[in-house]
Amino acid sequence: MSSSVSLWQTMARSAGKLSLFVGLSVVLLLAVKQLTDSPIADAERATLLNTFNQVLPPELYDNDPLKDTMQITDPNLLVQLGTLSPVTVYRARKNGQPAGLLLTSIAPNGYSGNITLLVGVMADGRVSGVRVLKHQETPGLGDKIEIHKSPWILEFNGRNLRDDNEPRWAVKKDGGDFDQFTGATITPRAVVQAVRKTLEMINQAGGSLYE
Repeated sequence: MSSSVSLWQTMARSAGKLSLFVGLSVVLLLAVKQLTDSPIADAERATLLNTFNQVLPPELYDNDPLKDTMQITDPNLLVQLGTLSPVTVYRARKNGQPAGLLLTSIAPNGYSGNITLLVGVMADGRVSGVRVLKHQETPGLGDKIEIHKSPWILEFNGRNLRDDNEPRWAVKKDGGDFDQFTGATITPRAVVQAVRKTLEMINQAGGSLYE
């Protein structure tokens, strides 16, 4: 009988110690999370702003585009951005007036799949910049869409989309203005088409994107 009581007492003490250990671990994890969440969020914010500033120079706006946002949910607009999922539009303003938009767009027809872009467009419809956020294109060929591999992506800067220049929004092989890569025409063609469709969407949506 006494051995049974002793066994139960031992088990109870072990369970208590285990519960205490688990409880202390949870408290410690929560404390660490609270301490690290803010620095991580600040770092992510800084990274995002740095990317934004590559496609829309910071001197063009004086608001916080990370806090001035709207979501595109209209399927007719989303299809032009290469997705059916809602897209966040970051809005830049200067002295309270529209200065530009930043948003992601997907080229679904890259050589190796989707190419995710960040596109900056000024209030007058001109492209302020384009950067590739994610892709799986062939190293040494299609990866020339990356700014640190080639200046090709800068060909979009300052361009707009109008009825009279729409045919020029293509690679030179297709009769357009944009250079293609030797041995890799599919990749730049996909990016040019995606940026053109993004501008079509912005021209279609108009000022509603700033409301």
